[in-house]
Amino acid sequence: MDSHIVHLTKKTAHAPVEHSRAPGAGLAAPGLEKPSVPLWVRSGRAVRHVVAHEHTRTASRLVVRHSMYVVGGGRIVARRTWEGRTATRYERMLRAAEAAGNYEVAAEWEERGQRFRDARHRRRMDLLHSPLDAAKGVAVSTGMGIGSLVALGVVMAVATKDATQVVTPLMATVEFINLLITIATVVWGPALTIGPFLALLALWGVGRHQQAAPTWALPAAVRNGEGEPITPSIVVKALRDLGVPALGRAIKEMGDAGAAMLGPIRIAGCGVEVDVTLPSGVSTIEVQNRRRKLAENLSRHEHEVFITIPQAARTVRLWVADSGALDEPIGPSPLVTDETMTADYAKGRAPWGQDLRGDAAALSLYQRHLLITGLSNQGKTVALRSLALWLALDKSVQFLMGDLKGVGDWAMFDGLATTLIQGPTDDHVIQVTEMVEGAVEEMNRRIQAPQGTAFPPLIVLVDEAQVAFMCPVKDDEKRPYGGSKANSRYFMAVRKIHNQGRAVNVLMWQGTQDPTDQNLPKLVREGAHTRASLALGTESQARMALGDKAVDGGAAPNLLRPGLDRGTLVVASDGIAIPAGQASITVRTHYVDDDAAVAITDRAKALRDGVTTLHVIDKGEQRDPLADIASVVGTAERVRTKDVLARLAALNAAAYGKWSFLDLKRVLDGTGAEPYKSDGVMVVSRDRVARALAHRDDDGSASAA
Repeated sequence: MDSHIVHLTKKTAHAPVEHSRAPGAGLAAPGLEKPSVPLWVRSGRAVRHVVAHEHTRTASRLVVRHSMYVVGGGRIVARRTWEGRTATRYERMLRAAEAAGNYEVAAEWEERGQRFRDARHRRRMDLLHSPLDAAKGVAVSTGMGIGSLVALGVVMAVATKDATQVVTPLMATVEFINLLITIATVVWGPALTIGPFLALLALWGVGRHQQAAPTWALPAAVRNGEGEPITPSIVVKALRDLGVPALGRAIKEMGDAGAAMLGPIRIAGCGVEVDVTLPSGVSTIEVQNRRRKLAENLSRHEHEVFITIPQAARTVRLWVADSGALDEPIGPSPLVTDETMTADYAKGRAPWGQDLRGDAAALSLYQRHLLITGLSNQGKTVALRSLALWLALDKSVQFLMGDLKGVGDWAMFDGLATTLIQGPTDDHVIQVTEMVEGAVEEMNRRIQAPQGTAFPPLIVLVDEAQVAFMCPVKDDEKRPYGGSKANSRYFMAVRKIHNQGRAVNVLMWQGTQDPTDQNLPKLVREGAHTRASLALGTESQARMALGDKAVDGGAAPNLLRPGLDRGTLVVASDGIAIPAGQASITVRTHYVDDDAAVAITDRAKALRDGVTTLHVIDKGEQRDPLADIASVVGTAERVRTKDVLARLAALNAAAYGKWSFLDLKRVLDGTGAEPYKSDGVMVVSRDRVARALAHRDDDGSASAA
């Protein structure tokens, strides 16, 4: 106990000393002070900081990259030299052709290799005789040279009468040779010093061109795939890593000659194009289904790689865009820039945009029904309208237009179109349907005209046609305006134009969005000669829009980016130039805004004498069929139905001129005044018609034709 008290007393006695330390000395208790960091630890941290610094890493990559350029260039030159001196190249190409299943090509390479070996053997045999032949040649050449120089000296001696001139040419030649030896002696030393550096520089140039360095040491732009050029080795590597086992094995069996599958890489617009002949056992659909992976292997986005199927068997055609090129807008439409442009319906082509090669994409509209579809707000109306704007510059063309969106996208055609109906309601659908049915009547009139009669083009254009197909309204006869049944009025009118309108220049153009079997029936979409699609959501929609043949051939509007690829169309039509073997083409359409469209339609209106545009369908004078029947029967007790029809036609040809017995029966059925037989003929009774008319008036009902 006493010792414990003494210990506490001693410890307390030292406390003031601790608190009396100078400021900054710290208040840590003895034994808890932070130890100083050893020098070797601080040195290690400094070294690690320097090594990990971005500048150091950049410098290291620079040194390794350029060193490997030299090493890789030497390896490439050595391989080229070896292949030039041996039959290695032919053997490699032979193995590649066999791996690809091209046995005819393999036989050709085998024959070439044998010819190379025969020629090499002859050259080697010639080497056995070449030293003796070379010695003889040198002796003969030297003797002839000396003789020629002496003869020249004799001529000079005779001319100058100086015998010493005989050896002048010979001595001049000797002095020239001595000068060359002197120059070589002076240059030889520096050449030996500079020569290796020049050789290393040449090897560096070869390696740099082939990017013969580790990927991590390459420049950031190449390492990240930004602007990386498409070379045969890159394409082969991308195909090898595609995840198709048979393709990967075949490429490995080809060794370094995997590029034997590739055709020439051609510049095509804002990208490059190459045909790839697939080895045996690999189908084109296996490559098509891996478009995204192939694009990423090529350091591109999915929308920057297009895969189509040309005519050649087991071949896919790859079009690879330059990085970011498809996000750049194309130039303005010639319709806007060329105010003198006119159109020719029969022989001309509408300037629609550019294909992926950067070439102008022009579409022939002559006797071709048209369908454009896509998701909402992707540029469908603008793409459809630009075709109509061009065609409007042909003054012979007539337009019947229905805009079932009704926001003014087609308002500039007021005064240009014969009929222009704008609005999204059921009443507007009814008006548009009757407009299309009127076009059917015009088509029938043209068909019945004398053979050889020429008719002006009549374009029946309906934008947002899905509104018409989905309309639930029915007419007085319970026939639906929408739908896809045999009694659906809009559907049947479109089908009739598709079936016969082309022959008499009555053409159906439709724009619709987000296609389904309900809002775009199969028979209607397959009746269009030109089918185009903007971005869509699914492959099944792509097949609805363009057809199975185009999609199986590589058309993929469902892979376009909604919003980002606005105005980009995939087109299947014989009216546009499509590369041989392909079933479709991708077109980036020109954007023509509303102000430019108004200016173009003003030019089109100036070409015409004036067009009065109807905004509703003129149904003619409203008639009361039952009252008219009563009036034509008159005071006769009974009148034959044939005579009733004749009298009705005389009363109003527009309303009753095409009536048949079925039309008469339709009006009288259910009224109690139905036609009946009397003395073997069908008649209409005056009294029955009068009672039916009186009964109807009492009920307050009415009917009109």
